Amino acid sequence: MDKRAEEVPQGVAALAQTLEAELAGHRPLIRRLLITLLAGGHLLVEGPPGVAKTRAVKALAAGIAARFARIQCTPDLMPSDLTGTPVYHPKDGTFEFMPGPVFNNLVLVDEINRAPPKVQSALLEAMAEHQVTAGNTTHALPDPFFVVATQNPIEHDGTFPLPEAQLDRFLMHVVLDLPGIETERRILDLVEAEGQAKETASRASPMTLVQLKEAQKAVRDVYLAPELRDYIVRLVMATRDPGLRAEVEHAVSPRGTLALAATARARAYLDGRDHALPEDVAALAADVLAHRIVLSWAAVAEGRRARDIVADVLSRVAPL
Repeated sequence: MDKRAEEVPQGVAALAQTLEAELAGHRPLIRRLLITLLAGGHLLVEGPPGVAKTRAVKALAAGIAARFARIQCTPDLMPSDLTGTPVYHPKDGTFEFMPGPVFNNLVLVDEINRAPPKVQSALLEAMAEHQVTAGNTTHALPDPFFVVATQNPIEHDGTFPLPEAQLDRFLMHVVLDLPGIETERRILDLVEAEGQAKETASRASPMTLVQLKEAQKAVRDVYLAPELRDYIVRLVMATRDPGLRAEVEHAVSPRGTLALAATARARAYLDGRDHALPEDVAALAADVLAHRIVLSWAAVAEGRRARDIVADVLSRVAPL
């Protein structure tokens, strides 16, 4: 085996270890960041202020030898602030396209629900096709290309909820809660230690883009048994059950099936397996499928959530 290929799992493990050391109590978020990265998708992280959403993404960016950009969304943001714009040169009468921050390997779109709809729409082509069209010219984005967006669920003034088409572009949607007492103490100790440190602690060597792409290729080679494929399809089809018609206005599309398969492979790879298990599918189903379900007004009025629908489906559909 090629020596570089043998280093790929070590690179991923070292990155995970570094993130866990810098993010107290955020192992589920770290796992989903890595799963989404390895599966080649995009991640939406939702949580109240102060739960280290931005810190997590910046720590991930520091652990990868890749270009990183942060976009702080505001209501007056323009699409060209993300994608770039043609600049006119009066001397020769020509236009030159100046790339925006989206032309980076890892892009943090902070508080995406503060961006107006036209800016959110500008991300659709970039996230789905890894390209940006300006005028009559299409510009390819870097490879790999990974978007992590954050949003705050407790503020509604000056925000624009993401439409279903935009939500569907995210491979997973992670919802964070406030930490418990033990985790809160660990966070305090961690930040206090950082503030008192005279020198920045040495980090492991960043994971290279070559290692990352090799890892993504290895994830695609993870075996998905026919029975497990059937289980994934049955889970998705269960969201379209006529019995749920009173609660579910729009069920999960085939993109959800593909996303669940891809994330199950990535989770198996992180656990050191060359094959996915039903446990991989069940553990990720809520984060992969819930944001692709649109509830009826009656279900919302009764306090039902899309994650409740996924939980019901998981309890009814047997793996084999």
